[in-house]
Amino acid sequence: MTGTAKKEPGWTRGHTGETAKDVKTTITDVAPADFVEGLEWPRRQEHGRFLLEVFGRVTGVEPAMWGPTMVGYGEAHYVSPSGREGDWFLVGFSPRKANLALYGLQSAPDSEELLEKLGKHKLGAGCVWINKPEDVDQDVLEQLIRGGWESVD
Repeated sequence: MTGTAKKEPGWTRGHTGETAKDVKTTITDVAPADFVEGLEWPRRQEHGRFLLEVFGRVTGVEPAMWGPTMVGYGEAHYVSPSGREGDWFLVGFSPRKANLALYGLQSAPDSEELLEKLGKHKLGAGCVWINKPEDVDQDVLEQLIRGGWESVD
């Protein structure tokens, strides 16, 4: 795990040893604040600014863009059960048109208990979906971010 999230875009190596040169979800040179300000939906710009502030305050690190739409904090190397390897952010978010995807919040041991207290949300594969920050308890959101951030060795 590193506290800085800037590096050259990398390639993901599969279980065959071949490298996928076209993987989209790697760190890019786009500034996350520029991405947020460039969103076409003014309410999502507000939500993005809010999430940049909260995730930044909780993690204490600068964010990086991962692919074209995800803002990530920190970085860890993984090896999946199938043998696929790659790098991924520890916690992050993606402001979508219909909702906000929050990543890494289900990693902490107490996340299930905290999610019950979060407020209006849906669980996705690897993410928590909320419609807007006002729908959730801000203290619980921060606890989930902190738990996800601290749960990686």
